[in-house]
Amino acid sequence: MDELLTSYLPIVVFLGVAVLVGLSLTIAPFIIAYRNPDPEKLSAYECGFNAFDDARMKFDVRFYLVSILFIIFDLEVAFLFPWAVVFGDIGWFGFASMMIFLGVLTIGFIYEWKKGALEWD
Repeated sequence: MDELLTSYLPIVVFLGVAVLVGLSLTIAPFIIAYRNPDPEKLSAYECGFNAFDDARMKFDVRFYLVSILFIIFDLEVAFLFPWAVVFGDIGWFGFASMMIFLGVLTIGFIYEWKKGALEWD
């Protein structure tokens, strides 16, 4: 039984160190952090409205359009790199499939452009 317990000792030590580091990193900012918020720190960041307003207020649709635009380019990059790596092996079928995919993404980009998501007044 002692051999079994000693074989699990590194795992127990690892879990103990992980819990200790996790708790210390969670508690340390509350003890050490400098608390002096200024107006710039409390101002609107990316969402376009103040952080402490009513959550049920109307949200500008342009933010949704920008997020769709981000997804379009994110998907394009995520699929183009692996496709470029195996481009020599997939042949014309792989080329045509990627061109269809890029065509669909281009249609989405044109939709964003027509809706005015790229223009901030």
